[in-house]
Amino acid sequence: MDRRKALRKAFPDLAAGAIFVGFGLAFALQSLTYDVGTPFRMGPGFFPLLLGGVLTLLGAIIVASGFNAEREGLSGAVPWRGLLLISVALLFFGLTVRGLGVVPSLFVTTSLAGLASVRVRPLTAVAIAAGLTATSVVVFIVALQLRLPLFGPWIPF
Repeated sequence: MDRRKALRKAFPDLAAGAIFVGFGLAFALQSLTYDVGTPFRMGPGFFPLLLGGVLTLLGAIIVASGFNAEREGLSGAVPWRGLLLISVALLFFGLTVRGLGVVPSLFVTTSLAGLASVRVRPLTAVAIAAGLTATSVVVFIVALQLRLPLFGPWIPF
């Protein structure tokens, strides 16, 4: 009976860890279809393989910590606001990045994601979105020279 209670308490960590391990293994195995290369001459499969390995390791750590944690079991309500806004933000970005461009799509996406927390006020979310958008433009478009349009065909500039 005590073992069943411990398993019930550990279930959230076990489930989360299993999801991490599953996704990590899937990414790692899929990356092996590409040329991995070496650490000094990385191929296109090297970084996904590395990330998949890290994700699998983190999942294993989460599973192990589930059995060591002292907690009262499942508690708290489901954060529906956060779940809804993060999902809408991801869908918005995926559906509008080509039409609106990187700057407007990323700004709205990060604003929605910022508003997912009940602790973040709208003005703070907009400030965070502006900073993340500017940083992303500098890193991905200026530094890495990715050919992504800042503003898309839906915005007539």
